[in-house]
Amino acid sequence: MIREIKSENILIAMIVSHKFQASGIHFFTPGDFSQQLAYMRHPVGKIIPPHVHNPVKREVQYTQEVLLIKKGKLRVDFYNESQQYLESYILEAGDVILLIAGGHGFEVLEEIEMFEVKQGPYVGDLDKTRFVGIQTEQAQLADDRLLLVNNQ
Repeated sequence: MIREIKSENILIAMIVSHKFQASGIHFFTPGDFSQQLAYMRHPVGKIIPPHVHNPVKREVQYTQEVLLIKKGKLRVDFYNESQQYLESYILEAGDVILLIAGGHGFEVLEEIEMFEVKQGPYVGDLDKTRFVGIQTEQAQLADDRLLLVNNQ
């Protein structure tokens, strides 16, 4: 399963369920995103030729980040570009999320282990604007309002 969270046709986040499976290489993101997210599944013996990545100058306007949940459960609260709350979603072990636009906040529901990947270099307080989010009891868990892109 791949779920897209949108606000007024702006893609806020993309969630790839731990249940997703496909053969070969499957890119979830379009080529113009500053953070690319793909899933790969190959059979034993598949050769991926050695390669180096060429220096290519890129301009990144906004930080996009990927979280891979290794263990536990995490509630993600989504906000639009105006910092207005949209909805929440619970991630569990094996899920991956690409945070693309808008805002987000988290509450750990079960002890969490996760990886975060984002563009650098990190510029400290200049990198983000913090704001007051919802309280736990205000969370509205997502349901069929999420766009189901691929039901695998």
